[in-house]
Amino acid sequence: MKIETAEQGAPGRVTEDRIRVLPNAVVVLDGVTSRTRPPDRNGGWYATRLADELARLINAADPLEDLLSQAIRNLVEEHDLVPGDSPSATAAIVRWTDETIDALVLCDTPVVAFGQTTHVVEDTRLEDLRADPDILRWKNKPGGYWVAEAEPVAAHQAVTASWPRAEIRKVIVATDGVSCGVSEYGLFSWEDLAQMPLGEVLDQIRAAEVDDSEHKRWPRYKTHDDQAIARLTA
Repeated sequence: MKIETAEQGAPGRVTEDRIRVLPNAVVVLDGVTSRTRPPDRNGGWYATRLADELARLINAADPLEDLLSQAIRNLVEEHDLVPGDSPSATAAIVRWTDETIDALVLCDTPVVAFGQTTHVVEDTRLEDLRADPDILRWKNKPGGYWVAEAEPVAAHQAVTASWPRAEIRKVIVATDGVSCGVSEYGLFSWEDLAQMPLGEVLDQIRAAEVDDSEHKRWPRYKTHDDQAIARLTA
């Protein structure tokens, strides 16, 4: 696999997104800081440690949801994390062997695979609840949305997919600071992202957000988000 990546933090802040490239997998995480945790345990702290655990655990055979569950469990035990009061992260994993490409998506970091058709693997449960002003009450709850935090069971709520490797030409993994360029802003198609220079993708999203700094064209709670994207080419 040829692997390209691009990432940058929202202006004025250190990014909490993480990309980890492994010999047989790519992990993309979007860290989320708890409202009550100390600054040294922010979303970036959690995403880094979850990436470390996944890098240690990922193999060619075990289901990705089992590996993510174990990684979450290890962090809970090592750092005494408390469900509902912990930093967290969205999680996307793409793993390949000679025969298959496997994908896992937990929360809003989609995976898109390109073959004869375009396969979009996404978890829209958070977005479906976005209008709720008390959205956090739905975190890691049945009927709500699921994210990697301090509940290992969340990993088994992930959306997964698998394809024969010979049928897939490219795969994209993107945090919501990039996927918004397709799903919310309509700046690109997924097929555009399969071809464009990744730095140009990030720059065009930033420019569009600056032009809508008052959030009138695209209502959102912050002007910019951290950005991370990985592109795999078979």
